[in-house]
Amino acid sequence: MKFLITLTLLFSLQAHAATKYLAGEYKIDPDHTRVQFLVSHLMISVVEGRFNEVSGTLKLDPKFTDSSVVATVNINSVDTAVKKRDEDLRSERFFDAAKYPTMSLKSKNFLGKPEAFTLIADLTIKDVTKQVTFKGAYTGVMTDPWGNDRVAINMTAIINRKDFHINYDEKGSNGPQIGDMVTIVIKGDGVKKATVK
Repeated sequence: MKFLITLTLLFSLQAHAATKYLAGEYKIDPDHTRVQFLVSHLMISVVEGRFNEVSGTLKLDPKFTDSSVVATVNINSVDTAVKKRDEDLRSERFFDAAKYPTMSLKSKNFLGKPEAFTLIADLTIKDVTKQVTFKGAYTGVMTDPWGNDRVAINMTAIINRKDFHINYDEKGSNGPQIGDMVTIVIKGDGVKKATVK
């Protein structure tokens, strides 16, 4: 019985440590950050993809609602696991990466609490900047094997791609080949700048 109580206490302490809030300035870790998207395909399935190159800074203020984030994504790093489709997404029919090589996110307001927040941010894709609302959660802080303080946040938003001049509109037998509404999922890790080697 004592063993079970001790084990329960140990797990509780670990969980508390993982979710502790640690203010500071964090560099986005591109190796452990994913910017993903999901969009309907032929009205019956979903295509998933991601951007493999992302950079930026997450500033966690002691007062969480004063926090901020800026991030830049390399459009040419788009990856849907289908080479021909990725080339098409880079083309003028979609992102026009030759003309608009990056997209960016800049926060305006953090609302709520770290464990359940709303982020109002300016999202820039191609030649359009539009305010977007993300729902997210700060999932905790840990010291990684290299001695760096590391935090993580997850965020999700839904946008209309046509608001950003991604106007591809070819039809299939059932209707549009791809949907207008795109779900964005960001799973981000940040490493405290002061501890980066």
